Amino acid sequence: MTADDCKLTVLGITLMEFHMPEYKKPGWVVKNVLNGAIALAAKLGISLSGAQVLAVQGRSSGAWRTTPVNPLTMDGARYLVAPRGETHWVRNLRAQGGGELRLGRKRDAIVVTELVEAEKPPILKAYLDRWGGITRTHFGASASPDQAELERLAGRSPVFRIR
Repeated sequence: MTADDCKLTVLGITLMEFHMPEYKKPGWVVKNVLNGAIALAAKLGISLSGAQVLAVQGRSSGAWRTTPVNPLTMDGARYLVAPRGETHWVRNLRAQGGGELRLGRKRDAIVVTELVEAEKPPILKAYLDRWGGITRTHFGASASPDQAELERLAGRSPVFRIR
């Protein structure tokens, strides 16, 4: 069992085993300063290292929620990668099936498809090659992840293809 696997045991009898999705909560500085600065720049039409604002309707409230993201373009396709794991934007995007990517006044409606684990390693490698300096710790990745590590990361890192 890994750290993300849990057992429900009563009187020494295992009643069920299940996997807990991983979520790495951002620290105060990231949440209140860095993400705000990146989102403000994107709202002003300035893309810092390719950053845009993802807007998705909340799965319960229906209210629009926004967060800065780094869409990755690889081999002519675009992807959204969640370095922090099962975030609220991931769960909202799954529930809604799409949202908007915003940069300045430009709003692009997007529809997404979540990738299966076997499809993720090359996208994760490309993402880490591009933004690893600022996101590597979110993934829990080494400086030069090998194929086995990328496959491990694929199990905890949601990736969506933008259609």
